[in-house]
Amino acid sequence: MQPATDVMPRRRLFAFIAMAVGMFMAILDIQIVSSSLSEIQAGLAAGASEISWVQTSYLIAEVVMIPLSGFLSRALSTRYLFAIAAGGFTVTSALCATATSIDQMMVYRALQGFIGGAMIPSVFAAAFTIFPPQRRGSISAVVGLIATMAPTIGPTVGGYLTNLFSWHWLFLINVIPGIAVTAAAYFLIDFDKPDLKLLRKFDYIGLVTLAAFLGGLEYVLEEGPQYDWFQDETVRNLAIVSAVGCVMFFWRAFTAEEPVVDLRTFRDRNFATGSLFSFIVGVGLYGLVYLYPVFLARVRGYDSLQIGETMFVTGMFQMITAPFAGMLGQRFDARWIVGFGMGLFGISCLELVPITKDWAFVELFIPQAMRGVALMLAMVPISMLALGTLPPQLIKDASGLFNLTRNLGGAVGLALITTLLNDRTDLHIARLHEAVNWGRQAAVEQLQTMTQAFTPSLGSDSQLAAIKMMTQTAHRESLVMAFSDVFLVLAFVFMAMVLVVPFIRKPVPRGAPAGGGSH
Repeated sequence: MQPATDVMPRRRLFAFIAMAVGMFMAILDIQIVSSSLSEIQAGLAAGASEISWVQTSYLIAEVVMIPLSGFLSRALSTRYLFAIAAGGFTVTSALCATATSIDQMMVYRALQGFIGGAMIPSVFAAAFTIFPPQRRGSISAVVGLIATMAPTIGPTVGGYLTNLFSWHWLFLINVIPGIAVTAAAYFLIDFDKPDLKLLRKFDYIGLVTLAAFLGGLEYVLEEGPQYDWFQDETVRNLAIVSAVGCVMFFWRAFTAEEPVVDLRTFRDRNFATGSLFSFIVGVGLYGLVYLYPVFLARVRGYDSLQIGETMFVTGMFQMITAPFAGMLGQRFDARWIVGFGMGLFGISCLELVPITKDWAFVELFIPQAMRGVALMLAMVPISMLALGTLPPQLIKDASGLFNLTRNLGGAVGLALITTLLNDRTDLHIARLHEAVNWGRQAAVEQLQTMTQAFTPSLGSDSQLAAIKMMTQTAHRESLVMAFSDVFLVLAFVFMAMVLVVPFIRKPVPRGAPAGGGSH
């Protein structure tokens, strides 16, 4: 890449904006389907156990491409890789809208995730190679806002599109912007030159082992909770595939002449600790984007549009905080901004521990606002600490690994949260069933009161209806208590990360980088 200077050429600025739009689309598409899965299921005549693959196939394919993108960017150049990724993402988005069966949708979504996944790390790499150091705070804020806000507002956007039009528009919305991004990438990006000689050394064994390792791991984490983990044969077999792939991948990474993923960046203490923080941010980002809709749907009975409107608070506060996060990261010690962000994240979860079945928009406003501020105060300085001081030739590979840790954090977090939520719900149900039995005077009196209330309308069936209602109430309260337990665990995780902050080395910014050429 060309040396970054104080004056930013307008052409490069427009190129970067186009890249940021492409990255936003790629990340948005992870969550945009989450609030509309029932409509897609009906449209494709898919089974209840199959519809989750609309999301899972995308995630598995994307998580393989993200670390691979560093090598491909060095070999093909940012210009060609991004243009191919944006063009392929656009075509596969259109194909998703034409799908008539769940099998077609799975294939198209996997292709969409794999091709589009290359756009995400490319934007992070460009942010730290084409901009002068004094601008990196504001640029990091923009990139961090996109990376954290896209999944946050995904359910909102998906809910509106499905309610106004149909589920097909979840994918058709990408076509016009996708064409514009593809053209802009091809004609405006001039950051670096291709090094096609690298393709002759391409490590195909490394690619296969990477796909087995990360693809298998993503499947196990996505599907494990609902199939009782290793009790399911497919989950068990893919866990073995992932473990073997992991060993083989690391062997190739340290022995191949040109490994598909360069792991040398983990020798840098700031990158290693920054990646750990990125992993935990992924847990909070994707975990809470999952938890809020589940609570609002299963406890409050909200539809996708109401869920989206309630959750928009976090996105609004992310937008408000973004300009300040970049400025604070530049002016003050970024380590303490990260610590404050993580602490605030923990407090936002503690605020949710007293949750009851009656909590709605007003009660959830403050915790959501705090989460929006915390996400930006944590994410922006973390990217500056992890990528801002690396030598230019390592940034492309490092960007892929940094983004991979956030996605893996989301996958691990979702798996653990789902398992914990299910286990604690079962535990609380068992405890409530012990409390609500014929031997408890209060339970008997409550049952009699409810039976009397139902008698005028149901007659002889009134006691059965009362028992059914008491059972439903017990299940709902068990679920609410389980949510409280999960929020307490998440609060502990984020608070614990504050203790890791002193292990980050105070960054000493390098001069303007010479770009991301080959090694």
